[in-house]
Amino acid sequence: MGRALDTEKCLPLVDEIANSVWRNPGAIVSLARLKTHDDYTYMHSMAVCALMVSLGRQLGLDEAAAREVGLAGMLHDMGKAMMPLEVLNKPGKLTDAEYEIMKTHPQHGWELLQEGKGVGEIALDVTLHHHERPDGRGYPHGLAGDALTRVARMGAVCDVYDAITSNRPYKAGWDPAESIAKMASWAGQFDNEVFQAFVKSLGIYPIGSLVRMRSGKLCVVVEQNESSLVAPKVKLFFSTRSNMPIPVELVDLSSPGCADAITARESNAQWKFPRLDELWAGPEVLRKLGK
Repeated sequence: MGRALDTEKCLPLVDEIANSVWRNPGAIVSLARLKTHDDYTYMHSMAVCALMVSLGRQLGLDEAAAREVGLAGMLHDMGKAMMPLEVLNKPGKLTDAEYEIMKTHPQHGWELLQEGKGVGEIALDVTLHHHERPDGRGYPHGLAGDALTRVARMGAVCDVYDAITSNRPYKAGWDPAESIAKMASWAGQFDNEVFQAFVKSLGIYPIGSLVRMRSGKLCVVVEQNESSLVAPKVKLFFSTRSNMPIPVELVDLSSPGCADAITARESNAQWKFPRLDELWAGPEVLRKLGK
């Protein structure tokens, strides 16, 4: 609205998100995927804040430093406030000219934050450089290698993960486990050390992932197991052998008596289960979100 941004007013929200991540790292990170079209930009900022705090925690940052990277995640897309709405909200693929306009948002965001108060170097760095890549093929400056700070590399991973797992008017979000696998295959886009820490912070099969069991049953991941990334808690709900739903059953794959195990990721784009989010988020949460 033409006024300088007072980022200190963001700190209570960042603190609330950080405290939630500290209590239960998987919960808010997963729930932030449940966006609607109207609140996408706001919820994307919230999600990247939570992902940055969770990743910072995994990388060994103390609480103060994790909150600082969380604030950077909250503010990283401020430059989108300067984008033409017809480009920002276009319900389809951007033209080359529109994409060039969107590529200016990091610079605009950096300039906006410099006009305000309470903005540290970390938030400025992430805002300006979260679309840079270690191989030098990012924007706006094509930085590569050691020219990119660790916090900028963190911002790049968190920003992309939330973007590709979110539903948009023109595309359905990718399954969380599928997203991790695809990101791992994009050579040169992410810092390897940061990306591996990110995977550990979410789990190989993040909450909400649709997976197939050795028994032939399908289930959705509902909780991580810190001692084993491949053995989370899951809810079984469908048998591929009978091709029919089964009574929902919560199973801890890390428990000593459990004989079943995850064998593969599945895509709901193929299965089209209509109430998958309800299995991991719960009906009460979806009601509050108007879903």
